[in-house]
Order: sequence, then structure tokens, then C-alpha cells
Amino acid sequence: PSRAMLMSGKSLFHVYDKLEGVHTMPMHFAQNGYETFGTGKWHNGAKTFEASFQKGENVFIGGMSDHFNVPCSSLGSDGKLSEPVKKGYSTDLFADAAIGYLNNYSTGTRENPFFCYVSFTAPHDPRSPREDYIGMYPDHSIPLPGNFMDLHPFEFDHLNIRDETLGPWPRTPEMIQASLADYYALISHIDSRVGDIIETLKKEDLFNHTIIVYAADNGLAIGSHGLLGKQNLYEHSTKVPFIISGPGIPAEAKRDALVYLYDIFPTLCHVVGLPVPEGVDGQNLLPVINGELTEVRSSLYTAYRNTARAVRTDEWKLIRYPQRDYTQLFNLKNDPLEIDNLASLPKYNSKVDEMMKLLEEWYIATDDTATMNPATILPLDYDWRKLKQIPDVHQPMYVLDKYFKGVELEDVKK
Repeated sequence: PSRAMLMSGKSLFHVYDKLEGVHTMPMHFAQNGYETFGTGKWHNGAKTFEASFQKGENVFIGGMSDHFNVPCSSLGSDGKLSEPVKKGYSTDLFADAAIGYLNNYSTGTRENPFFCYVSFTAPHDPRSPREDYIGMYPDHSIPLPGNFMDLHPFEFDHLNIRDETLGPWPRTPEMIQASLADYYALISHIDSRVGDIIETLKKEDLFNHTIIVYAADNGLAIGSHGLLGKQNLYEHSTKVPFIISGPGIPAEAKRDALVYLYDIFPTLCHVVGLPVPEGVDGQNLLPVINGELTEVRSSLYTAYRNTARAVRTDEWKLIRYPQRDYTQLFNLKNDPLEIDNLASLPKYNSKVDEMMKLLEEWYIATDDTATMNPATILPLDYDWRKLKQIPDVHQPMYVLDKYFKGVELEDVKK
């Protein structure tokens, strides 16, 4: 869904994860004279990649894979993706494809500007860095998150799901430190290869004419609140990077504003002087980037499946779990790690009411489809001993040896 929102400029319930028939950002740039190229992860269907891009190399159609054996396709002259072939390490495949494209573009006429989309799969698991990055950060040197917990204090959805199964319960400091060490190594590898892409832009005299946007689709808990993954609405899993640079963009400036990934599409249109297509929900962030405005919205609304909804302002955050009839309220100024739930304290009753009203307004405005008042309320308590650590088929031996000791591997999901 995050990628569909980014590519369409539409909010969650107006696009979800389907892009068929949707006017995407690369389509829009192509229609306005740009040459478009894509590489890396495209988790929104092969046909929509073919419809969106004119060129593509090392394209991975899927959600995740073994970083060392990524099935990649090329976009042929007929506009169709080839059958996937397993290749080398994901971060290098995608960076090399982007660099190859930029080198080829620079030797051409440069008549049309380019739109280049590079989508890394790392640092998504498997937590298996390239060999020369293993041990870059010694496990014992990694500080634990300030909101580390061995178990999440209550059940709000199925906790035996995806990322959450990649480590045992209770979470131990040692396992979290090891996971973070590998996670940071994956990120450092990306940093290095992004640097190579930028150096290519400079070498080909493209850098000073290129707008660069660096963003991501989600964060991971990795020990925060007793969780490992992104399947929650805490800040550690919903906040993502957003860096933009290039001609006309203030250098080394920071802005504090509430934004969505789907704001990027209309913002880039304004940056380069293209019309914004109809049906886009995102806001133009250029006035904020230029320091003319401090915000384009005063609150954000986020969702996880049909089990959690959150609304936040600059200072306050409310998370509502309708199926459990449970509410959390955090003061993000005083408690940015979301440790102290204030919702049950009488002195904050009016703030809970205020934030619940705001959440209900967003629910209506976004065309949300979840049932916020279910007939049956589920318990908050759960027995962590019934949770089972399950590796999936994409985890290589490095991960199995390090994180799945004692787990019967015949239980691996097929």
C-alpha cells in the first residue's frame, strides 16, 4: 500500500495496493516529456510496472526474497517484462542498474529529462548483509532502543505474523542487538551504493540538474515495544525518511511538518513545473520546503489492517484498537518513545475525547472501511508461549544459523 500511495499520490483507501488503471507518477512524467526508468522492488504487479515505465532493468516483482538470489526481470523493447532470473545481491543489482541507466542516458541526446526510480529491498529482511558487511557493527556495541520490551504488553492483532516470527519470545537484548547490527549493516551498504549513484550523476554532469528524493515505505520495531516488524502504528514503524535535494531546493535545511508519502507526487510536479493530475490526494510540500508555510496539515491518520487506527498532531498521538476496545494516548513532546499511556488517567479524559473526535473525522474523510464498533470484543491478554518462531523460504543459511537455532526447519513456510 505505501508504494501504491507513493506512485499514485492517493491516500490509502483510495488506492490500497492496486494500481491497475491508476495514473501513476512515472506515467505522468512520461506524458509530459520525461524518459522513465525503474529498477528494484515493485510490489504492485508486473502489468502496472509495464504500464508505468518505458525502461527497466533488474526489476523484482514481489515483496521480498533472499538478498543473494533475487529474481529479476528486464523491460524489453516490446514493453513487457522478461521471465525472472535469479541474480546476485539485491542492493548491488539495483544500484548497478540505475548507474547503467544514467551512464547510457548521459551518452545519448539528453533531449528529454529523465525520471529514475530506484527501489531497494534492503533493509527489509532477510537480515543477511553482504559478506563484507557482516560484523561491520559488533553486536555488543549496539544500544538497545529506549522503549525495548521483551514482550508487547497486550495483543492487538495476530502476533504470530511475518516479521514478528523472525525472533523468539520473549525478546532478549542479545537477539535485538544482533538484529540491529545486521540491520545497520544493510543500511550502510545502501548508503554506500546511493553514494555511487550520486557520484555517477556528478561524473556525467547531471547532478546539478537533478532533483533527488530519498524516502522509504516503513520502519521496523526491532525490539521497540517487544515487536520486530512494521505491523503496528507506533512511531518507530510509521515514521520514514524524506529527504529532497537539487536545484531550487534549500540546502541543508530541516522542516518540521506532518507529511505523507503520497505528498511526493504533487510536490515533484510543482518542483519541476508540471500540472498535478486530477484525483491526487497529496499536498504540495514546496511551500513548506521553501519555508513559506510551516505545515500543509495539522494531523495525520494511519491504519494497520482492520485492527488499529491512529491519529497524531504535533504533540499528541492516539492509537485506537477497536476490536479490543482499547486506547493509547501519548504526549509525543514529553514521551517520544511512546512508553507512558495516558488514556486511562482522568486528567486526560478531555484530550482523549478531543483526539477520538479527530480520529472519527479522519475516518470519514478518508473513506475508511473498517468497523470501529465491532459486536465482539477480543481479549488483550495472550499467552506468548503459544507463539512460534517460523522462518520463511527466503531466509538464507546465515539467518537460519544465527536467529533460528533450535527451530525445526521442516516447519519453514512453503
